[in-house]
Amino acid sequence: MTKPSEVLLYTDGACSGNPGPGGWAFLMIHPATGKELERSGAERETTNNRMELRAVIEGLSALKRPTRVEVFTDSVYVGKGISEYMPKWKANGWRRKEGTKFAELKNAELWQRLDQLLATHQVKYTRVAGHSGHVENDRVDGMAVEAYRKLLGR
Repeated sequence: MTKPSEVLLYTDGACSGNPGPGGWAFLMIHPATGKELERSGAERETTNNRMELRAVIEGLSALKRPTRVEVFTDSVYVGKGISEYMPKWKANGWRRKEGTKFAELKNAELWQRLDQLLATHQVKYTRVAGHSGHVENDRVDGMAVEAYRKLLGR
């Protein structure tokens, strides 16, 4: 059996107002071949966190086979969700604990979809600072903003 491919996945989400119109984008790079794939999309009424999640989900969904992926995002929400919170939420029936009680988990359907994708792929999360001159992060940020502006006809 051959080792799965390795790709770099840069993701970002953006919102004009929170909630408000928002966009998501990803850039996937296969270093061995130099091939790139980029996509973006938008929703009329959403939140920044939803768009950050959608970017990662859309990127991982674009993969055709199980793959080793390094996800680069400036979203602490997504990063901590992947690396710390998801196992607890999953064990609690996709609810979060508030003191001694459980509360609704926001974006549960997106976290559940991401959980399915994480079971398929070997994913490593790397946080990048947003708006810091990181070339790929700035690129996907611009794509996400452009996606919602296009939706609004701007």
